[in-house]
Amino acid sequence: VQLQASGGGLVQPGGSLRLSCAASGSILRINAMGWYRQAPGKQRELVAVITSDGSTNYADSVKGRFTISRDNVKNTVYLQMNSLKPEDTAVYYCHVHAGGRDYWGQGTQVTVSS
Repeated sequence: VQLQASGGGLVQPGGSLRLSCAASGSILRINAMGWYRQAPGKQRELVAVITSDGSTNYADSVKGRFTISRDNVKNTVYLQMNSLKPEDTAVYYCHVHAGGRDYWGQGTQVTVSS
């Protein structure tokens, strides 16, 4: 399984970005899809996750600002990020749990700065 993430970039505080991550390869059944992030000097943390039945979970720091969604036909997960703050600056990694294994994307940089 390969994961290709896109959509990162530089945005001003209060702005929006949309991340996408497409899974390809020998995919039997994708269970959870999600996004993690890692800021410089910090541990990687969960941002949001969505299960195969559409249940979602968010980090407290992004609730009300970020929305995760998925397209099961395209095997793609999205992260709509609104009202971005400087503390959201990090490398964002998509994650997929499928067939009992974990897969990671290559990471995409999100920088929130004026």
